[in-house]
Amino acid sequence: MLIEPVADYIHTEFRVKFALGQWERDQAFRLRRRVFCVEQRLFDDIDGAGDRDAIDARATPIVAFACLAGMPEQIAGTVRIDEREPGVWHGSRLAIHPAFRGHAGLAAALIRLAVTSAHARGCTRFLAQVQSQNARLFRRLHWRTLNEISVHGRPHHLMQADLAHYPPFARGADGVVTRGR
Repeated sequence: MLIEPVADYIHTEFRVKFALGQWERDQAFRLRRRVFCVEQRLFDDIDGAGDRDAIDARATPIVAFACLAGMPEQIAGTVRIDEREPGVWHGSRLAIHPAFRGHAGLAAALIRLAVTSAHARGCTRFLAQVQSQNARLFRRLHWRTLNEISVHGRPHHLMQADLAHYPPFARGADGVVTRGR
């Protein structure tokens, strides 16, 4: 007897970790291009570089992969972190694949690994420019708005994480597994 494959499999497990391999970095760049250039049109993609900038040369990219039988199947989200002054870290380019935006906790898991891994690297202040529609999520995750600003002509919040809620985690390369839905 043949068993038909499930047409709309719902992923319930995600691995969130530093993007160490080039293929992981490439997947992160593709997702960022899709979200920030194609969907949101925040950046022109005239030369095919997407939203890449000088920060990418020094940033640590973090990826979340949807897993099937414990193995990474598809990129579900990404964010990058970088230290811009001693002890002052920034998170940026948080992007979730459209197919995974309804998964509870996926964005939170990316944000958590970003802040806790920076905290383990000596972070004393963690900042992000957050699109206004996402500020509520960040507030629920113990962030506060420092200022309302405009970035690329769109409303954003300059926000700061409360590091007391993000204990240092030095195993970002190994990452964490989180469950959605």
